[in-house]
Amino acid sequence: MSVIYYEYQACDALGNMTTGQLSAESEREVVAQLQARKLVPIRVKPASRQIQSKRGSRIKNSDLVDFTNGLCTLVEAKVPIDKALSLLEGITEKEHMKRLVLEIRRDVKEGKSLADAMEMRPEIFSRLYINIVRAGETGGILDQLLPDLAGFLETAEETKKQIISAMMYPMVLLVVGIMSVTLLLVFVVPQFTAMFEDVGTEIPASAQFLLSLSSGIKNYGWLVVPLVAGIIYWWRWLNADPARKRAKDARLLKVPLLGSVLLYKDVAIFTRTLGALLGAGIPLIRGLRVAREVIANEELIYHLQQVEEDVRGGAGLGASLGRTRKFPVLLYQLVTVGEESGRTGSILQKLAKTFDTYVRDEMSRLVSALQPALIVLLGIAVGGIIMIMLSAVFSMNTVDF
Repeated sequence: MSVIYYEYQACDALGNMTTGQLSAESEREVVAQLQARKLVPIRVKPASRQIQSKRGSRIKNSDLVDFTNGLCTLVEAKVPIDKALSLLEGITEKEHMKRLVLEIRRDVKEGKSLADAMEMRPEIFSRLYINIVRAGETGGILDQLLPDLAGFLETAEETKKQIISAMMYPMVLLVVGIMSVTLLLVFVVPQFTAMFEDVGTEIPASAQFLLSLSSGIKNYGWLVVPLVAGIIYWWRWLNADPARKRAKDARLLKVPLLGSVLLYKDVAIFTRTLGALLGAGIPLIRGLRVAREVIANEELIYHLQQVEEDVRGGAGLGASLGRTRKFPVLLYQLVTVGEESGRTGSILQKLAKTFDTYVRDEMSRLVSALQPALIVLLGIAVGGIIMIMLSAVFSMNTVDF
């Protein structure tokens, strides 16, 4: 069984201080070992080398999905949480995940609930995750809620992978295009300069422009690095202040094609989260607060705060969403139907699938339009450079003749 090394400071019966390391499953076990040696523990903490190792390992969403699926399978088999975590620790291959499972198991053995143990690690477990686990533990239905949570995480991870995969080819095409044009301007175009100088003919305006552009890139190309750094700093500066971020996010929602994709992506996350929370028996107000915090767009967050206030005042969720005029019509119309029939949670889950499909379709349409546009743009740029320089050479030969 895996153990953790702890650093301790203790004193003996004569008052002499001693320090060292012990391996154990919990701090309580370290204290017991020290007391068995007739030492009085003063301080016990995890060894510093393990803390550094933990900070150096980043837990990915895919790791969390695997952990949730494993825990779901064991809980559905009616295995106690402590035993389930022990089994997960034994079958987990990644060291950072093994360490996480061991730490959660240690907290559970010390009397904390599974949700409390996860809440101590907010950088790993989202509020959605913690709230669903807590609802399952409180109601004794953790085996019923964990499959939905696992499905939620898998869907979110799959959607993320599909978006990244869809954008991969256009990004590669864009990078290759920029590199091709830059190489032409930096290494090929300057070769014509000496030719024009030897002949002594007047250089056409188009060729002169390319030669000046080539010279500018060679002399001032290094400015691209501080320019990119400045753009990154400016973007972070916008995100640092809620008011600036809200204004920026509001403008992004108005961008043709991209704005609708961003809107439906966040709405899909919101509906899936709220639907999962309501399905777990969590009250609507609390669910709205949690679901609001899992989306990224500050403009939508602001309007969801207004929705929460309206619902707290007695208004219906569907009507409150409709009054904002920021969300898709389908959302608040079907939510209103769900409120009347008492099936708001299930309808939100179905809406999340609908919005996910819309995002994938829009991404496919955007990529389908972007790929030929980039190819045409690259062809025009490269072909234009070649035609301009060859035309200048031909005109020079004509003059000589």
